[in-house]
Amino acid sequence: MLAVLVTACGGSDGEVRTSGTPAPTGGGPTTTAPAVPPSEHATASGTVARDAAGVDLRVVFLSGGKVATAHRRVAPTRAVARAALEQLVAGPNATEQAAGYTSRVAPGTTIGSVTIADGVATVVLSPDPTDTAARAQVVYTLTQFPTVRRVRFGTGEAVSRDDFRAVTPLVFVESVAPGDVVASPVTVSGEANTFEATVRIRVVGNDGSVLADTHTTATSGSGTWGTFSESVPFAKGANTAGKIVVFWDSPADGAPRDVVEVPVRFS
Repeated sequence: MLAVLVTACGGSDGEVRTSGTPAPTGGGPTTTAPAVPPSEHATASGTVARDAAGVDLRVVFLSGGKVATAHRRVAPTRAVARAALEQLVAGPNATEQAAGYTSRVAPGTTIGSVTIADGVATVVLSPDPTDTAARAQVVYTLTQFPTVRRVRFGTGEAVSRDDFRAVTPLVFVESVAPGDVVASPVTVSGEANTFEATVRIRVVGNDGSVLADTHTTATSGSGTWGTFSESVPFAKGANTAGKIVVFWDSPADGAPRDVVEVPVRFS
């Protein structure tokens, strides 16, 4: 699949323009080969998946009161920021609800406008979310795009992910989400703030067997947020489904901490 990075945004309604710069593919939802260019594939760095069949986006809901990643495929569009917000307003689907996902963004919220300039996405929503968790959902959803570093609600101050770390799990997984179809190797990536930046990753089959158990190191840790990404091979055996489990080991007793479990299907 020919991949291109979203390189510039401007105007209203989340319009984007693309260039022909190749980008690596990640471990998000499965996609089909494009019939016509342009084609993009979702990665942890924020590339937007785009082909003749549609666009793959990340939408951020809540799990246990903390931000959690969901994936969506929508009809082909260049207004990807608006499309992502529309999916956010729609709320978690049945698979995500079964995984414990909720949302603090009010159902029926109207998206008045979305403009992107100089790394800031300015959004006008009605009602305007004032709840910290709801705002975090909007900020994390929009900052998936490389051209968005901060978000401004109406005429307020622009804010970033760093302003919402209180509702961010110490292991925040972005590359896989409930209901994804994954193949070996699966890319597991996101943000973390763990002891000595260590992140543990397991692939577990629906029969309870451990199909892979490995670890990686984030770019920062022990009080500082960093990013991580690891390609994890696994042998599914007779398992048709399972879960990706990401956590860190307590230095005190080795117990798993901040465990994130993502139910997936195996291709």
